[in-house]
Amino acid sequence: MPFSADGARTLLSWAGELRVFAELGALAPALPALLNAPRGDGHGVLVLPGMLTGDESTFVIRRYLDEIGYTTHPWNQGHNWGPSRVLHEALRTRLRELSARYGRRVSIVGWSLGGIYARELAREYPSLVRQVVTLGSPFGADHDPDGADYVMNGGVNGHSAEKAARRRVAPPVPCTAIYSKSDGVVDWEDCRETDGPQAENIEVTATHLGMGVNPMVLWAIADRLAQPENDWKPFDRTGLHEWLYG
Repeated sequence: MPFSADGARTLLSWAGELRVFAELGALAPALPALLNAPRGDGHGVLVLPGMLTGDESTFVIRRYLDEIGYTTHPWNQGHNWGPSRVLHEALRTRLRELSARYGRRVSIVGWSLGGIYARELAREYPSLVRQVVTLGSPFGADHDPDGADYVMNGGVNGHSAEKAARRRVAPPVPCTAIYSKSDGVVDWEDCRETDGPQAENIEVTATHLGMGVNPMVLWAIADRLAQPENDWKPFDRTGLHEWLYG
């Protein structure tokens, strides 16, 4: 069977993910600058991993955010094998427990499929979620990623087009979608929010696999989480940000 053009493009995209090693190498030199990012106010941040990964994949994000003034929490659900009703209930419980522990709303950072979970939790519990930051999360896809709509919507069936349209609408909390046009795993166009009063997009140069260690991504997460509660403003693209971010 001849190798198709689509297959060649897919292979090249996956090969591009090898740049993750360069992103890892850039992390240490970037640390002095990263530690000068806007400081946190100590509020709780729940970090959700992507498909087939677990809390080990989000260690750098959590360690960094802890260093600059946040109190981060892993999801504690082992590896992300995809959505299930058991997982959905566990995430609900985790969110409620953290919100009660701090007596305030919790921010959620979700990588890839974890970002879809984050948005659906915020849709269900907007009074408990301060803001959502997604990293390469294809919530705008026309298909249902790994059955997430069915599970995260309480097991309610519906037409695919209706479910996709619902998923594209941002939950009623501040939402930032961080995406990369060089993402070799998901379509970057599916990872963008529809711009609105509380929804925005930040383009970075990153691989999908490297978003958790990429200095540009880490700085953007820190900047967004530093927004005062109930006084969220869009990402400031003046100065150096104008050159680094799309």
